[in-house]
Amino acid sequence: MARELHLIVVGKLKDAHLEAVEADYLKRITNPNLLIHEVKASAENKEAEGDAILKKARDLNFTHLIILSEWGKKRTSVEFASWTTDLIEKQNRPVFVIAGAEGFSDDVLSLAKEKISLSDLTFPHKIARILLVEQLYRAQTIRSKHPYHN
Repeated sequence: MARELHLIVVGKLKDAHLEAVEADYLKRITNPNLLIHEVKASAENKEAEGDAILKKARDLNFTHLIILSEWGKKRTSVEFASWTTDLIEKQNRPVFVIAGAEGFSDDVLSLAKEKISLSDLTFPHKIARILLVEQLYRAQTIRSKHPYHN
């Protein structure tokens, strides 16, 4: 069973308001904990970003790489909660990844076990980060039957 979930993101938030929102959700996510790892953005060089993503994923001994992509599988919040329950129970080291503005390198794409999408809409990667963190919190509340989802 996964004791923690990991999220690798390219770049930093650099916005106090977004940082505060994220910090609030991170305090609430406890089953399992979510750890965020920021890797350096590389201007218009997705291969360098891909190398940094994969180095961090390998450092985490990942077993299941999940990338956020507009072409990924879409789920409702309840379906997402069920899917994350399976992920937590069956995977030892699941790692979510949000790429930078240039997208994923071919190396990252080739190692991804799953692609997920948060919406049919396109979001800046910093907003996608907040949305994923919120959905992970929402999934926890759905699993625990907390009224947040209602």
